[in-house]
Amino acid sequence: MEVNDRFLMGQGMRNKLIFSVVLVVLLCTMGPELGSVQSFARSAPRRNTSLQSQLAIIVNRSNPIENIAYMELQKVFLGERDHWTNGRRVTTVMRERGSPEREFVLNALYGMAERDFERHWLQVQFSGEAQSPPKILSSAEGMKRFVFNVSGAIGYLRADELDDSVKVIRVDGHAPGEASYRFRLQTR
Repeated sequence: MEVNDRFLMGQGMRNKLIFSVVLVVLLCTMGPELGSVQSFARSAPRRNTSLQSQLAIIVNRSNPIENIAYMELQKVFLGERDHWTNGRRVTTVMRERGSPEREFVLNALYGMAERDFERHWLQVQFSGEAQSPPKILSSAEGMKRFVFNVSGAIGYLRADELDDSVKVIRVDGHAPGEASYRFRLQTR
């Protein structure tokens, strides 16, 4: 190998090293912005801590719905609407008893306390008005997994727990992070 060839090979290695360093710097500084449509959710806690107190309504990514009226959302959660526009059966998912998110949804969407909620679902099941009560899950991760895997599922998460596995729908045209968004947990 001649001296000239070694010099050129050294230049190539140097260029690769410079490119690698530049790439690492770019990824470190722009990482959250390089994600998908909902990358705001993953980076939101750093930019807007109020998202921790907002509850996002989520559906399976294949669900065509983008926006839902508050009254229609109530019908879905009460079991009065059993199919989506794409024909899929609605499967409502809730957090476990005693969680702040569940208490908020019981109040905001159902207008009920826990005891009234249980009575409501016993009544609608007995009368045949609804197939089954909401599925109960014990964690945000469980909620995301269930909604991801069940095409007709609808549930809720704190906005800072969102990721790309689920789709956030707007309620009355508003989404988490917007000033007029109505689903805000009470902070203690």
